[in-house]
Amino acid sequence: MELHSFSGPTEEILAAVRALEPEIRQAAEQIEAERRLPDKLALRLMHAGVFRMGVPRAYGGPELDPMGQVRVVEELSRIDGSAGWLSMISSAGSFLAAFLQPSVAQKIFGPTESVLAGNLRPPQRADAIDGGYRVNGHFRFGSGCHHASVMACGCVVYRDGKPEVTARGEPNIRVMLVPKTKVTIIDVWHTTGMRGTGSNDYIVDNVFVPADESASMAEPPFCPGPLYRFPQLFLVSHAGVPLGLARSAIDYVLELSSRKEISPGRGLMRDDSNVQETIAWAEAHLGAARSFVYAVIEDLWRSLNAGERLTAKQRANYRLMITYSHQAAKQVISTLYDLAATSSIFRTSRLDRDMRDILTACQHRVVHSKMYRPAGRLLLGLNADEPFF
Repeated sequence: MELHSFSGPTEEILAAVRALEPEIRQAAEQIEAERRLPDKLALRLMHAGVFRMGVPRAYGGPELDPMGQVRVVEELSRIDGSAGWLSMISSAGSFLAAFLQPSVAQKIFGPTESVLAGNLRPPQRADAIDGGYRVNGHFRFGSGCHHASVMACGCVVYRDGKPEVTARGEPNIRVMLVPKTKVTIIDVWHTTGMRGTGSNDYIVDNVFVPADESASMAEPPFCPGPLYRFPQLFLVSHAGVPLGLARSAIDYVLELSSRKEISPGRGLMRDDSNVQETIAWAEAHLGAARSFVYAVIEDLWRSLNAGERLTAKQRANYRLMITYSHQAAKQVISTLYDLAATSSIFRTSRLDRDMRDILTACQHRVVHSKMYRPAGRLLLGLNADEPFF
């Protein structure tokens, strides 16, 4: 059930994703075993446009509205959690194109096969030198590093050996964009779930980054579109991951219930009243979470298009919906996992992967349940003094 009428570019990307569904599902075991996307599949997804949804139209990107970005990630996550996660990560990073000088943005983000991976926190060190920065650091969680073209490196700027501070007295943190060829990937990604994301560590050792190949979302964007007026909007597609995983789990149990016998002579799973009640509850719970997600985003989008300043309630709801969507999906999937009993415990079961993926996704700092705290502070009229990312 669609809750929103999506733009033409969104529908085009969705159609490309659906056309790739058989290939993605066929590659599922390889994705898990190799802990990354196969090169050919990664290339097809690049050409489908799922890794650069936040790139401005001025540079050949789709500049999808936030509802469209969530919907694409939701659909990909329904098919494969790792593919959905990678789309979310790279599309979030692609927002940086709007904060770079146009010629630099075109060079880095213009090509169809440009993919950004990396991590912003905790920031490492960049020393200011003539013409740019000298970057050093051991970064973690480089989701998509294997097929990426550029790595994002969140850094505290040091000048003359001391941390530089902004006019507000805060550390000057900038995102350094380093070609993937200049980083060393460390294979550490042996995890419970999201195994196919290749979210390995990476080391940047004494690499020079030109000044114009760094960006800060605390500064005004070069592109004036509403997508870039609220910097934290780059995180919006996080919400698509849990919605897609929960949808996958429900679909699996619906199919399982039509063929699995509870015990000899007692009929199929679907004939059991507990199964009927649980499936109905799961559909309602996911539907409620999904409605909340899209309603919050649509409300923000209307305000941003009107040039309005977001209220504390809107900013609180934004944080809430990203966290709540993950917690709701975890509850749905774990309940269905129990319902399916032994059918859920084998690695060949889609529900097993959905369960592992949602448990891993929920540990991300942006969506962790502790993020209810800054949302609560905003709702209580206090400053949200905890960083959002």
